[in-house]
Amino acid sequence: MRAPVWCYQQREAGFHHMHSPAGRESTDIESGYAWLRLGVAVALSTIGGVGMWSVVVALPAMQADFGVDRAAAALPYTLTMIGFAGGGVLTGRLADRYGITAPVMLGTISLGLGYVAVGLLPTLWLVALAHGVLIGVGCSATFGPLMADISHWFSRRRGIAVAIAAAGNYLAGTVWPPVVQHFIATQGWRATHIGIGLFCLATMLPLILLLRRRLEAGHSAAASAAAARRQAAMPFSPLTLQVLLCIAGVACCVAMSMPQVHLVAYCGDLGYGAARGAEMLSLMLGCGIISRVASGFIADKIGGVRTLLTGSVLQGTALVLYLFFDGLFSLYLISALFGLFQGGIVPSYAIIVREYFPPSEAGTRVGLVLMATLLGMALGGWMSGAIFDFAGSYQAAFLNGIAWNLVNVSIVTWLMLRSRPRPAVPQFA
Repeated sequence: MRAPVWCYQQREAGFHHMHSPAGRESTDIESGYAWLRLGVAVALSTIGGVGMWSVVVALPAMQADFGVDRAAAALPYTLTMIGFAGGGVLTGRLADRYGITAPVMLGTISLGLGYVAVGLLPTLWLVALAHGVLIGVGCSATFGPLMADISHWFSRRRGIAVAIAAAGNYLAGTVWPPVVQHFIATQGWRATHIGIGLFCLATMLPLILLLRRRLEAGHSAAASAAAARRQAAMPFSPLTLQVLLCIAGVACCVAMSMPQVHLVAYCGDLGYGAARGAEMLSLMLGCGIISRVASGFIADKIGGVRTLLTGSVLQGTALVLYLFFDGLFSLYLISALFGLFQGGIVPSYAIIVREYFPPSEAGTRVGLVLMATLLGMALGGWMSGAIFDFAGSYQAAFLNGIAWNLVNVSIVTWLMLRSRPRPAVPQFA
């Protein structure tokens, strides 16, 4: 008779120990080196994450230099997000086949060359293409693949490890914008991009050498067997689970994008000014770092699905609050709450993938879900703007975000109910 799902999750660490050959892989799990590897992953994600944030800061300078309208100036951002979404699947696949060193090395070289090229290219269209093909794809190697890789090195503390690795992306959003803005103001946007490229190459390539060590085959075999037993206890196929996670990822990030993309403009419409909105956005991302780390502790206690459901319900609650409160202090408070509520959602998907799929598929499957979340952010950002243009108010856009959030809550609730643990039946030898 099948054992309940929660039994598989609680026994996994013990299974690794009992069924792996005596030697190195059993001591590597949650060892001092594993924590060092996590620190390296955070550093790489923080440095490489510049690809997602510099383009936003440089947009006004590029627009003025090329003499184009705002829509055309935003093209590098759009292509960066597309490259990041597709690159996450590609680099994740490479990590599954060859280990994490190869994709992160290629991503770093791509990132460095992309920034140098942007500083030298003469037209906006070539700059946008370099952002999509080189910077977006290169940046993607420092997010999803690193989360998937670090999940192999932890068992009992996998949730917190994955969440800390994911926090590097938000740290990049906190550290890089003021640095990039300073150098654009003093050195110009072209010199700044060349400098970023050289800095990435000089700092990231030595760090990658610390990731060359790999777990031995015994660990992967044990973890794959544990994942197979959990899949056997699920009432749906792996393909169904993957599709549902991708749909849930799109839905939650359409909702998430409403405040993240339009908060600055919303504050301008209310008469508070763009500077206030930027402060609220910074506060939101800062609270998101706290949330990502805290969600890891929670996931280690209750599992990835329940953590995802908790974050999604709380995110929807914050969106509802935006409907009823638009005072300056209220918006600061709600934005902080929104950051605390939503920061742990994306890492939860990576944790779920590692709970229910074999380690050899982790990079590809995490990449697919992250691609869905990025598409959700892109769709939600555009959709909220279109709704505002049609209705003349952000109230309808907030309602749209709440509706998409309910889709996510419904899917995750269904997943949780279908995989609820059954009462254990005593078995005798």
